[in-house]
Amino acid sequence: MSRVEFLVNVLDSTFDKESWYAPLKPAIEGLTAKQASFRPPGESTKSIWENVNHLIYYKERLVANLEGQEWTRMDGNDTFFIIKQTEDDDDWILTIDRAEKVHDKLKELLNRMSSEDLKESGLESDLIDILLHDAYHTGQIMLLRKMQGSWPSHR
Repeated sequence: MSRVEFLVNVLDSTFDKESWYAPLKPAIEGLTAKQASFRPPGESTKSIWENVNHLIYYKERLVANLEGQEWTRMDGNDTFFIIKQTEDDDDWILTIDRAEKVHDKLKELLNRMSSEDLKESGLESDLIDILLHDAYHTGQIMLLRKMQGSWPSHR
């Protein structure tokens, strides 16, 4: 297995191919907009929707960089609010679709790279950071679902 194939495999395991831990897509499956907007008490807590926004942001930034586009959008705490959180299920579905699209685009770009391209680009370190970041926030999402009682009992 090449380094690129390995990284694509890990990318998939953080998004939709269950391995040692639940990936993002199954962690948000079946949620309504209202459930995705749930926020437990506490000043610094984020909702599931906000966490998904945050994950989208960093993948979109990486994709833009790989495509040679300048990234001029906000950073920091603003990344949790890139898509307005509502109680409209259609808005939530659009957010999920955006997460899927950016995952697919990143995977496509990676699959086009050779191991040499990967080495020369310095991408590997950024990608590993994003993969760990995705796993971390997916864990938070699962905890939020358990707190609100929306985590499926069969998991």
